[in-house]
Amino acid sequence: MHYLVISDIHANLAAFEAVLKDAGSFDKIWCLGDLVGYGPDPNECVARIQEFDHISLAGNHDWAALGRMSLEHFNTDARLASSWTRGALLPATREYLETLSPMLVEGEFTLVHGSPREPIWEYLLDAVIATINFRHFTTMVCLVGHTHIPLAFAYNEKNDRCYPMVPPFSAPLELGTRRMILNPGSVGQPRDGDPRASYAILDTEANTWRLHRVAYPVAITQERMRARNLPHRLIERLEKGR
Repeated sequence: MHYLVISDIHANLAAFEAVLKDAGSFDKIWCLGDLVGYGPDPNECVARIQEFDHISLAGNHDWAALGRMSLEHFNTDARLASSWTRGALLPATREYLETLSPMLVEGEFTLVHGSPREPIWEYLLDAVIATINFRHFTTMVCLVGHTHIPLAFAYNEKNDRCYPMVPPFSAPLELGTRRMILNPGSVGQPRDGDPRASYAILDTEANTWRLHRVAYPVAITQERMRARNLPHRLIERLEKGR
């Protein structure tokens, strides 16, 4: 099976469409949460993913849009964008988001938005926090999103430590020989200094993980955000990848 693994689309339809085109043929989508929030196209992104065989998780912005999470947890820009999203959701979009779980297990893969310890909110950005989280799942691989940064952590059972692996990688990562935590980065709002949409292809036949980046028309998303009076800083950051 070839899985298109994505996360943090954040209502950025132009970025999502670029990823779908660039990915080519795949069997199924695994989305690790935050379909909505920040961006201008929440209903369109939710409708688009439903055209494919897919699994999607709930992220913190999805919960915020549903009112399941207080907006006090967010900074000012995120709070304003989440408030706009709440008012923009169509009934069908809301109904779909209500069905999403923050954590699933698919064979040898644990899928979460934030972390296996705190599926909705925790950020896995360093080896110390990642090492602790290896104790909170039992599968060989855990797929996470939330940070908007593509990363990998490989676990060494002998010394109970894990080691970060920062892309670009020289070749696809081989899976199955060690436990790993993998993050495909963000489709709709990358934060690693590269504004291109980020995603991964998981090949369960070859047992490999390959990260990809693809440019998309950032100006289109920015124009749509301005038309909806979304915060200026959220608009500008898209072209910087920060």
